[in-house]
Amino acid sequence: MNKIVGGSFLVQEADLNRIVTPEDFTEEQRMIAQLADDFVTNELEPLEEEMEHQLNVELTKEKLRTAGELGLLSAEVPERYEGLDVDKVSALLINEKIVRATSFFISYGGQTGIGSLPIVFFGNDEQKRRYLPGIAAGEKLAAYALTEASSGTDALGAKTHAKLSGDGAYYILNGTKQFISGSSFADVFIVFAKVNGTDFSAFIVERSFDGLHIGPEEKKMGLKGSSTCSLTLEDVKVPVENLLGEVGKGHLIAFNILNLGRLKLAAGGLGLSKAAIEISAAYANERKQFDRPIASFPLIGKKLADMNIRTFALESMIYRTAGLLDEGLSVLDHSHPNVDSLSAKAISEYALECSINKVFGSEVLDFVVDEGLQIHGGYGYIQEYRIERMYRDSRIFRIFEGTNEINRMLIPDTLVKRAFKGELPLLEKPGELQSVPSSSAGETLELEARLIANAKHTFQWLLAQAVQRYDKKLSQEQEIAGNLADIVISIYAMESVLLRTKKMMARTREDQARHAIQMTIAFVHETVDRIASWAKEMICAVLSGDALLAALAALTKATASVPAVNLIDLKRSVASRVIDAEKYVV
Repeated sequence: MNKIVGGSFLVQEADLNRIVTPEDFTEEQRMIAQLADDFVTNELEPLEEEMEHQLNVELTKEKLRTAGELGLLSAEVPERYEGLDVDKVSALLINEKIVRATSFFISYGGQTGIGSLPIVFFGNDEQKRRYLPGIAAGEKLAAYALTEASSGTDALGAKTHAKLSGDGAYYILNGTKQFISGSSFADVFIVFAKVNGTDFSAFIVERSFDGLHIGPEEKKMGLKGSSTCSLTLEDVKVPVENLLGEVGKGHLIAFNILNLGRLKLAAGGLGLSKAAIEISAAYANERKQFDRPIASFPLIGKKLADMNIRTFALESMIYRTAGLLDEGLSVLDHSHPNVDSLSAKAISEYALECSINKVFGSEVLDFVVDEGLQIHGGYGYIQEYRIERMYRDSRIFRIFEGTNEINRMLIPDTLVKRAFKGELPLLEKPGELQSVPSSSAGETLELEARLIANAKHTFQWLLAQAVQRYDKKLSQEQEIAGNLADIVISIYAMESVLLRTKKMMARTREDQARHAIQMTIAFVHETVDRIASWAKEMICAVLSGDALLAALAALTKATASVPAVNLIDLKRSVASRVIDAEKYVV
């Protein structure tokens, strides 16, 4: 099969047979998900009060070891280093389930993601043999030390520095890292520092090394059951064999690991969104006002419908992206001595899609928990109710793994670079703004497919205008770049929903896919309206004179040509199913 290029969804139709959806999960993948779900139910939920409201280091370490015994920490560790080496769909399913214990999810994520994957992908054989078996078993706990007080988003601006000792046996590290998750109990840290103050590099630093100091726990807004401390390095002697990768190549490690971390974070947002829908729907059925359950009031139903529809879109995007990663990884020669670094390169192909998922997922989560708290009314503001904690815990998701702002900047920047390199034909034939045929007759979802195709054409036209106006300085026009990113994110979300629903329709009777069809129609039409608003704002900023008037007229005509749909009826139908099921429904 031809390789699916990252970002190619903007310029070509997707092959339905190559799109992975939750309905495609294998029995093995479902069993792995159930294992993670049972772990949360049996091991974590009974201790929820103790684990989520105040850090208990020994309890967290104990449960990480239990997760290791179950194989939940070794999912992405290669088999030759005592791991399970499962596919990315399975790894994301574990994340989706574990996140119900939010603070533990942060500890788990540090262990299985950013704390260990740098060694998996970039460590040499000796480093992998020394560290990965212990990490996979939960015997060694890992953390990732990148952020500094003056360099969060600007990771390459780090001031921590390393200098080779006179005898060439050690690198001597000095500096301070901040907001390091899991630092109070981690045995192994992936630390980034500049060799000779210039060459950004990565090191494996053990807790036992002299000169390594852990600061006090930060008092956080949420995730109170997780550890977050500073890390100070004072003349820490790190053996040269603990250099990870090559000197000056630390950025490759940092950014590649962040790509996968962003997708995992989105999966966490999905799991929390599903949990918020479940507790909010149950509460709405239980809580009575004016002698009737508040679930019977249409505005409460609308909230539940919107929560469910956006979560449906997020779920469709996440597993579509996981399928891309698995397909890209499946063609690698696993006997190759550098297969792990090749895997990292295969994952980086979809850095754009990972950023898209991170932004959309974290913002869907914020929307869902906010609406969930509103459904709870005053009780949602009380700590006794779980939605209160979910509301606080969710806020960091828009900051973790690169802020949503930096991820929005990365999206158009990546696309423009690929277009200039000839990897994506985004700027070749931008054409003009087009109208959607006014007739809505045809097969189910045919109109929505045309709307998405038109949105792609609109994006290409807008990108061409922006590049023509700003050229390589486009990234400095952050409002314009942000609008372009929002349109790209929306296109990926709409198309993922459409493709998933089409697959469902192909496998069953149309009436059995009715709920998914309704959610797809509602999501696409509301999203198209938002795209029109972003496009108008861009046009007014980028063009002037007759060109501006012509573009606004074309946009107005295109918008007016979209057949209207009854969103109120669609959402009432969705709401009724969510309320009846008291959970997220497809």
